[in-house]
Amino acid sequence: MKRFSLIFSLIPLFFSSLSAQDVPVTDVYAFSMKKLNDTTYNFSNPRFLTNFNMDGYNNQPHFFKENELYLTVQFPDATQTDIFSLNLDNNELTQVTATVEGEYSPTIMPDRNEFSAVRVEADGQNTQRLWKFPLDRSTMGEPAFKHITGVGYHHWISPYKAALFVVGQPTKLVLANTLTGSTIELMDNIGRGMQRLPGDNLAFIHKITANNWMLKEMDTYTYRSKDVVKTLPNSEDFLYLDDGTFIMGNGSKLYKFNKYSDQNWKEIADFRYFGVKNITRLALSSNGTIAIVDRVK
Repeated sequence: MKRFSLIFSLIPLFFSSLSAQDVPVTDVYAFSMKKLNDTTYNFSNPRFLTNFNMDGYNNQPHFFKENELYLTVQFPDATQTDIFSLNLDNNELTQVTATVEGEYSPTIMPDRNEFSAVRVEADGQNTQRLWKFPLDRSTMGEPAFKHITGVGYHHWISPYKAALFVVGQPTKLVLANTLTGSTIELMDNIGRGMQRLPGDNLAFIHKITANNWMLKEMDTYTYRSKDVVKTLPNSEDFLYLDDGTFIMGNGSKLYKFNKYSDQNWKEIADFRYFGVKNITRLALSSNGTIAIVDRVK
């Protein structure tokens, strides 16, 4: 597959310090995804997106606009991650944060004027906190939840409500409120995958045992949860489509599960011909472009 070159536009924004982080080598691919019927999906227009960092870390994709993809990037000779924006129309790469702290998991916030990211702070303890930054880069940002530390991943359920994966033994699912500052611990032993569902419900992964991982759905008002389907082996990243379908990767393949009509996961694509071997994170734009992260090593 053809790999295109990118234009760098380096925009310094935030500055601090962070020790080196061990991260895997990952690549990102994009395809146009179209549902043809209940069992068939078409994937076209294959693109390799990360030839600007072939032996580095390119991960946690999130579409801010139809053709604007934010990524967490660490180059092989760097000691921390930064956030980059990739325009899929003109192949232009823009550095959003230039920092010696590490930022991860860029996510557009519900007001669409700010984005959030997990920052590993330069406080001598590598404190992980969720920060928010203006899209126009007019300020250096601030913590979204000043008193919550240990944040590994997050997902916005509403303009004021966020689901947090808090690291620890065990990991915890925490619901945090920006208006009241309140937090509620909802469940132990969760995975990193989370996504908002209609009605402010939350889909997430519950790692019940080492070999029994369940995709669950929770009502974030009553805090009641129910099982949806057992995950694919060792898979904890997924997408949710408006028709009730979940998309999950395993190895080189994508699978789908519709909670209204399917009894189990069904294969819909195999990307091994593009060199993909280990699908992890996924992102989907409003125009049907799917971004796929392949863990190389």
